[in-house]
Amino acid sequence: MSRLLLVKGAEQVVLVCKSGEKFLTKEGMQNLAIIENGSVVIGHDGQIKAVGSADSIESQFRDTVFDKVIDATGMCVLPGLIDAHTHPVWAGDRVHEFAMKLAGATYMEVHEAGGGIHFTVKHTRAAPPETLLEGLKGRLERMLRAGTTLVECKSGYGLDLNTELKMLSVIDAAQRSMPIGISSTYCGAHAVPRGKTMEEATEDILSVQLPAIQKQMTEGSLQVDNVDVFCEKGVFDLNSTCRILQAGKDMGLNINFHGDELHPMNSAQLGAKLAALAISHLEEVTDEGIAAMAAAKTSAILLPTTAYILRLPCPRARDMLDAGVIVSLGSDFNPNAYCCSMPMVMHLACVTLKMSMPEALAAATINAAYALNRSHSHGSLEPSKQGDLLIIHAPRWEHLIYQFGSHQELIRFVIIKGTIVYVNDKVLDL
Repeated sequence: MSRLLLVKGAEQVVLVCKSGEKFLTKEGMQNLAIIENGSVVIGHDGQIKAVGSADSIESQFRDTVFDKVIDATGMCVLPGLIDAHTHPVWAGDRVHEFAMKLAGATYMEVHEAGGGIHFTVKHTRAAPPETLLEGLKGRLERMLRAGTTLVECKSGYGLDLNTELKMLSVIDAAQRSMPIGISSTYCGAHAVPRGKTMEEATEDILSVQLPAIQKQMTEGSLQVDNVDVFCEKGVFDLNSTCRILQAGKDMGLNINFHGDELHPMNSAQLGAKLAALAISHLEEVTDEGIAAMAAAKTSAILLPTTAYILRLPCPRARDMLDAGVIVSLGSDFNPNAYCCSMPMVMHLACVTLKMSMPEALAAATINAAYALNRSHSHGSLEPSKQGDLLIIHAPRWEHLIYQFGSHQELIRFVIIKGTIVYVNDKVLDL
């Protein structure tokens, strides 16, 4: 059970939203709700009970005995960060491929040479669940220490029924045994398995993998939230993507897929047509795709680490923001883009995608929550929402983004459901 917690006297409490917004766009992302000299109360149920000025909270709770009080003088309080796109379950790193890319090899050249996803599939298929769970827990712990309190986790390094179920079960086990929140995604259409055609892989997913997953979900032995497909030239085409996503949607899964990354595939238009909750990457999205996503309220999960590491053109964040698209952020953590830190992702979003710091924070909180269908409970510091927050040792919240790579020295506490899950005794004065 959570303890009755008071966080008092913070220099700034960044609510992000204060009127129950499910997402922010345009001007809303520039004008975040912030309380100067504020306090937060989290109840025994792990939900936020009150947030306001330090004086008003002190008056309102004058006779309350708290289980824990954190004096946040000189510090700032922010919502827990939300990572809307990761691939954290795998065996076998790909550090050697980083050297290949630095020498000029493209993503698809590495892929066609037997590296990339297929290299990881080989090692992940061979790994026992215990090994995969140990690796996953270590990565999630690193994310948590960097301020992430809710993370989307994909399967997709199995490409066959047994390994995909193994990966989803490992994600389930982490969700049961760790404080960090998890949104689980089936990504069996991450690549076409060796020895199969795209058509054969599509039929296997539709007739074998998805029915088996649905059976375990119905029995209550597996929780899956989203369905994902890598819609790309040489991987899954628009028709196969549509069939798989629709089948997942018919099972009650949210559509949240890879689109328009390396080639303009009209994935954005397809996602809008299917009422997708979110589409990731979008480096090659068209004007028509941007307009379709804005109209459908399909979130764009932008991944600045990917464009940075693969030296790809950056997604057109400013065009999407100006069009009213719900822009979110993710780390794309995977063996190809090894980044556990949402503060670093936000910094890259500001520098490479030309987003402002308030836009980046909104994209990594309320909008990322929307992309995972969790904005009713996560993504802002509002009463009745889950008490997930981080406290940084800085006089203004922007330091979390401004100090590139310094989150280890800035983050003082990470709190999930009102419970302190990480305390950093090594914070340094500015």
